[in-house]
Amino acid sequence: MTQPDTEKFRLRSFAERMVQQGECIMHNDPIDLVDVAAMLDENPKAVWFTAVGPERAELVGNLMGGRSRLAHSLDTDEANFPKVLRERLQQPHKPVEVKREDAPVQQVVLTGDDADLLKLPVNLQHTLDGAPYISAGIDFAIDPQNGWTNLGCRRLMLRGPRAAGIDLNAPSDLRAIYQQAVAKGEKLPVAFTIGNHPADFLAAVASTTPMDEFDVVGAVRGAPLPVVKCVTIDVRVPADAEYVLEGYLDPRGLVEPEGPYGEYIGYYGILKNNPVFHLTAITHRKDALFQTVTIGGKRLNCTDTAQLAAAKTEAAVWSVLRQAIREPVAVCCTASSGGMYNVRVSMKQRYPGESRNAIAAVFCSTADVKHVFVVDEDIDVFSNEEVDWALSTRFQADRDFVSASGFRAVPLDPSLDGARTGAKGGFDCTKPFGKTNSFEFTIPTPPVLPKRDQRTVEQLLAEGPATYLDVMAATGSRDGREILRTFDKLYADGSLKRLKDGRYTLNGKDQ
Repeated sequence: MTQPDTEKFRLRSFAERMVQQGECIMHNDPIDLVDVAAMLDENPKAVWFTAVGPERAELVGNLMGGRSRLAHSLDTDEANFPKVLRERLQQPHKPVEVKREDAPVQQVVLTGDDADLLKLPVNLQHTLDGAPYISAGIDFAIDPQNGWTNLGCRRLMLRGPRAAGIDLNAPSDLRAIYQQAVAKGEKLPVAFTIGNHPADFLAAVASTTPMDEFDVVGAVRGAPLPVVKCVTIDVRVPADAEYVLEGYLDPRGLVEPEGPYGEYIGYYGILKNNPVFHLTAITHRKDALFQTVTIGGKRLNCTDTAQLAAAKTEAAVWSVLRQAIREPVAVCCTASSGGMYNVRVSMKQRYPGESRNAIAAVFCSTADVKHVFVVDEDIDVFSNEEVDWALSTRFQADRDFVSASGFRAVPLDPSLDGARTGAKGGFDCTKPFGKTNSFEFTIPTPPVLPKRDQRTVEQLLAEGPATYLDVMAATGSRDGREILRTFDKLYADGSLKRLKDGRYTLNGKDQ
């Protein structure tokens, strides 16, 4: 069997590409950990720090904080990114296990007192955070019911050199697996990779049919994932990651305070009780590149988490739309809404009521979606200007707004004011059915002279009504003003008339 390439999907390799593409800024001056977050906040670019903290460690942040960079990770552009992601998710690849000596992530193995979380370049990300957070972790755990490896994106709040809090308040597969272990009074072995290719993050957040999620990583990569067994626990992880944190969640349950933390919706999450992760080993590449992801702040569209969430939401919404309506055209979930709350759908309307079907389908697609904007196929859902125009000119609130309440909601949404369920709103910004080609919905465009057989104004209008541009084309005019001299004479003798659609005619011909 051919040895899998453990450099192609390496974080460092991708970061180098983004530097070449002008998407990542190199920061070579020494910088303290406390100053890292300010350089990443609201930054549309990724930043690669080469001398962080007293160790002068390497750290890259915000590498997925732009849709163009996510598109690059799948070797496509922004326009084709949603389609490529959907297509790849339909083609899973089984992982390939490699020997430890062939696994770059185990080039350095630290156990016992040498395994120290506090030696990693972990920074305080937000003013009121409870402690420095490892924000770029992908967790790996075994589901005992089927033996599959489960993946997710999870943060770790440092508590000491070998302990960290992990957020498991929200419903998730890992929470369900952990609760089974707690019920038996057992530890749950879990590993976290730090320093992952964006394709791995896209796989970790994807909604797919149940399967071993190593297969999903292979699907998004478009190639089998090389995996290796951890040193201290019976869990397999990507062999080409930068770092692995091995350990277990203790069996006490959600008992220790974790937080507060600047959350992905742009506000703080309150202090919560959560499990504790206990570190048993750190393994990493010899030239490992640490990673942090941006979360929260005023410009969510510049954060890793919002961009990842948007990609996930778009894929989930597209899946339900294919069942609910005949021809969806495009789906956009705005990263500025956290990548989940505001969804835009463009569609071809074939039957009356399909736009309402689309709204209903998106309401039910995920618990996170709050507002749905449905537009016609001529509107680019990725353009704020075009969607705003459609809302302004094709929407009437008393006719086109759909609201419903009692839906399961994300507790972090502060507008819920403590409620466990929330409301959803749909904006039908499509043209009234059957009026797609009507004059009042025809978009003005610059004139382009068509080719016409040459004739006089009178000869043309004698054949039937014509627009002013038609008259210019028939008379060979590229100026247009001299035609008005002829029109003036025709008006004077009462032979020139206008139709309701604005075309000119002689003596009301074909009126």
